Amino acid sequence: MASSLASPSPTSSFIRNKKDLGFSAFPSTSQIAIQKCKKQVSKKIVSVMAPQQSERKPATTGSVKTGMTMTEKILAKASEKPQLSPGDNVWVNVDILMTHDVCGPGSIGIFKKEFGQNAKVWDREKIVIIPDHYIFTSDERANRNVDILRDFCTEQNIKYFYDIKDLSNFKANPDYKGVCHVALAQEGHCRPGEVLLGTDSHTCTAGAFGQFATGIGNTDAGFVLGTGKLLLKVPPTLRFVMDGEMPPYLLAKDLILQIIGEISVAGATYKAMEFVGTTVESLNMEERMTLCNMVVEAGGKNGVVPADSTTFKYLEGKTSLPYEPVYSDAQASYLSEYRFDISKLEPLVAKPHSPDSRALARECKDVKIDRVYIGSCTGGKTDDFLAAAKVFLASGKKVKVPTFLVPATQKVWLDLYTLPVPRSGGKTCSQIFEEAGCDTPASPSCGACLGGPKDTYARMNEPKVCVSTTNRNFPGRMGHKEGQIYLASPYTAAASALTGYVTDPREFLQ
Repeated sequence: MASSLASPSPTSSFIRNKKDLGFSAFPSTSQIAIQKCKKQVSKKIVSVMAPQQSERKPATTGSVKTGMTMTEKILAKASEKPQLSPGDNVWVNVDILMTHDVCGPGSIGIFKKEFGQNAKVWDREKIVIIPDHYIFTSDERANRNVDILRDFCTEQNIKYFYDIKDLSNFKANPDYKGVCHVALAQEGHCRPGEVLLGTDSHTCTAGAFGQFATGIGNTDAGFVLGTGKLLLKVPPTLRFVMDGEMPPYLLAKDLILQIIGEISVAGATYKAMEFVGTTVESLNMEERMTLCNMVVEAGGKNGVVPADSTTFKYLEGKTSLPYEPVYSDAQASYLSEYRFDISKLEPLVAKPHSPDSRALARECKDVKIDRVYIGSCTGGKTDDFLAAAKVFLASGKKVKVPTFLVPATQKVWLDLYTLPVPRSGGKTCSQIFEEAGCDTPASPSCGACLGGPKDTYARMNEPKVCVSTTNRNFPGRMGHKEGQIYLASPYTAAASALTGYVTDPREFLQ
């Protein structure tokens, strides 16, 4: 049963800097107020006379504890410490370690080198291995990576290995899932209050469940494989308060693009990003995952959303293990606090070649595009495709550029063919996509999000202009180094597909 260790954080938390962000578009026009909290100064009375010598009695109130943020509490529990502060270095007990086909072989190699060829992992039930990156390819080295994972999992009797053998038909592989960050959630490996580490920078996605989740390198993963522990520095926390009713033309992708555009790609370097407020509370789990997914694009160590009834309902039937949610204390100390009125936000994109190159979608209406890509851990979840289908349905038109659809997991792929789209008369996403002239949904994987081998589906092998629901738009990220990637929400991506230009989805949703 889920139980609370503390009451949810009120809005009166102590902060060092407070940034109030109200805007009609985004804070290039917003007013940013920074209020520095005044420190309480206790006046010290100094006596010029010799003090009386009296025996000092021990205090009866016990040790004084200061408030902690969610991230600090989770790491304190995992390190068996009563109190932690930003900057502390602690050995943390890991609840889940995830690796995949790109970094798994390297992590395994380090494990065997340092612990011995016949060494056993610390806990075969706490290691999750998910092939997902370079899967549907004829590249021999990519295929070899999956073979290495398979051999290791057989040798170590790893309980959670989501294998794929038949590359010609993903449905013939019942254990195969797809994109690791979405599969972790769907298979019940994400739980409030726990520590989840993964050899992928977007492991921070799992922070949506109120847990500490971050990406680590192969060397650290090799150490965790053998010990179940890792030395971590406690990050300071940035608090993002998002209030206001979410407009029907916005998605969580717009929210995180707004934040990254505000603080820059280095604005949260080695910091926790905590998301609260009425807007965040209204988001479903997949949208919260989108929010946390891209904190690393701001340099964040981790992102976190307080667990609530939405979290607990999602977890029903997915995990039988007990978990204990934690919440930030009222007196917790934050490095900075940012406030947003989401009701005034407009649809956004991130222009090439940086996730913080924020612009209004309507300001880019003259940008001609060559293709649209809907997929990845960021934008390939069931709700992402339902959002795209909503735009296609509302328009009744056909796409004007090739539109590639890559479901994150087998479950998402199945949802596209079985779940009726609201107010569609019973049509599924796949039917609506077909009527709109999109490509047939592809085999679930990371796909072209990070380029991959040249035969990867939808890879940009030529210098194209693409609107994508993915997470990074650096040169060469999706293939060709001269390709241009506009990051956008599924709403904006679908609207752009219909016009052949970067398009504000309000053209079809209002």
